[in-house]
Amino acid sequence: MTETFDVVVIGGGPSGATAAADLARSGRSVLLLDRAGRIKPCGGAVPPRLVRDFEIPDHLLVARIRAARMVAPSAKHVDMPITDGGYVGMVDRDVFDEWLRERARSFGAERRRGTFERFSRDEDGTAVITYSCRDEAGAESEERVRARMVIGADGANSGVAKQAVPEAGRSPFVFAYHEIVEAPTALRDYADDRCDVIYQGRYSPDFYAWIFPHGDKVSIGTGSANKGFSLRGAVEDLRRETGLDAVATIRKEGAPIPLKPLKKWDNGRDVLLAGDAAGVVAPASGEGIYYAMLGGRLAAEAVAAALATGDARELAGARKRFMAEHGKVFWVLGLLQRFWYGSDKRRERFVSLCRDPEIQRLTWESYMNKALVRSEPLAHLRILIKDLADLFGMLFSGKREGSGRVSG
Repeated sequence: MTETFDVVVIGGGPSGATAAADLARSGRSVLLLDRAGRIKPCGGAVPPRLVRDFEIPDHLLVARIRAARMVAPSAKHVDMPITDGGYVGMVDRDVFDEWLRERARSFGAERRRGTFERFSRDEDGTAVITYSCRDEAGAESEERVRARMVIGADGANSGVAKQAVPEAGRSPFVFAYHEIVEAPTALRDYADDRCDVIYQGRYSPDFYAWIFPHGDKVSIGTGSANKGFSLRGAVEDLRRETGLDAVATIRKEGAPIPLKPLKKWDNGRDVLLAGDAAGVVAPASGEGIYYAMLGGRLAAEAVAAALATGDARELAGARKRFMAEHGKVFWVLGLLQRFWYGSDKRRERFVSLCRDPEIQRLTWESYMNKALVRSEPLAHLRILIKDLADLFGMLFSGKREGSGRVSG
């Protein structure tokens, strides 16, 4: 006899673990299926709103960041302090993700290690999930479970999306790679409460490189959509240039990062996508943990409503609610990435804009609270005017971009 669950959640990252926890806590029978041994490459930054909304204990924050350093192609830098007691929390994804999975189990979800293989249907039309797993002796086998509903939270290259929601399309990707290293004990330009964001073409031609403190560890990485660009070589160069080549390497990780929400997240029947599988990583910043967990929560609520009412149209509510709250932010960040990251000359200008105290304040307030600061429309207008003035000054400075002259 094949087991039947109310919901099978495929993928145990922040999105899937959050969905499983919420559904199990509400009394639904939930199977959380996760691959063994995978840690997603991630800078590990989480805003205070995530800590509040998802009840994250302090011990999971391995560092509290009080400033960001934006490094221009010329090597000039702008420090952006976080004022009024604000911070950016840092988490280690191996510890953080496992804690979330265990929380789901404590609420009643069943955890299993396995790799999703196939989506099919039983004779009565119920979804069937086939997954592969290994026993303690290492022998591999296939198992099958039935699901009234399925949440696909299995990453950017989601097998669930390909098989069960093919009309969802694909998101543009940035390929990310980072190395987790031991924190240096003495390094002149390193601070354990500051994130360095490096906008230099030699480290990333179209995104950015980073150095993010994690307490006794550091994440040093980069990303690019250019498949011919050597991410490993760029990180090697960055470590050598910053002196981080002298510390021990703990692990290395790489994966594609989606940068645009998919146009459709559900199959109109019994499958809903969440997290990276739905494309909810913020353009320009690559931030994904908060959006993944919110997507998991919205997926859980939509699935619960569909189960309660028998109306599969409830599934579409997850995407509608997400885009209503964050669609404008994603659109703005997408424009920022497409223009300002296009060349080192533009990135030089972008970093110079970050010197503006008003831009710094509104940026941090929006990041920490995951919302545009709507209460200050005049401030946003002033920033827009400054931004346009800088843009037009660059475009009409007498020389076309690429001529070698840096205007202004």
